[in-house]
Amino acid sequence: MTFTASTRRFLSIMLTALFLLTTVTSVHAQASMIGTHEVINQEQANVDREALKGMLGDEAVQEKIASMGVSPDQVEQRINSLTADELAYFNAQLDEAPAGAAGGILGVIVLFLVIFIVTDMLCATNVYKFVNCINR
Repeated sequence: MTFTASTRRFLSIMLTALFLLTTVTSVHAQASMIGTHEVINQEQANVDREALKGMLGDEAVQEKIASMGVSPDQVEQRINSLTADELAYFNAQLDEAPAGAAGGILGVIVLFLVIFIVTDMLCATNVYKFVNCINR
């Protein structure tokens, strides 16, 4: 099977266009080194986040949260949005509380709910309906 000159030229133009199109639109991956401390910090944040979520399983904690009009889902969403520093702070507060002391855990919960109020005031969230946004 032989191709005529015009068929070869057309085929050549189409293949060149296809080559250029795939070359221009391809995404180039950029690999970089991730420091060990970054991986450790991320894993520590995950551990801290899971510890706070585990605290939500306590019956006294659930009662206190419900009495303040906050659903466990809202608390879990807020825990997921905390920074690594905030997570470390909350878990440090939990570690400093005496073992089995409901007051220490409830103090951390109250602190957590105060942060909810502050973020509501800053328009970052809308957990409490009675808190007005100060940025509007």
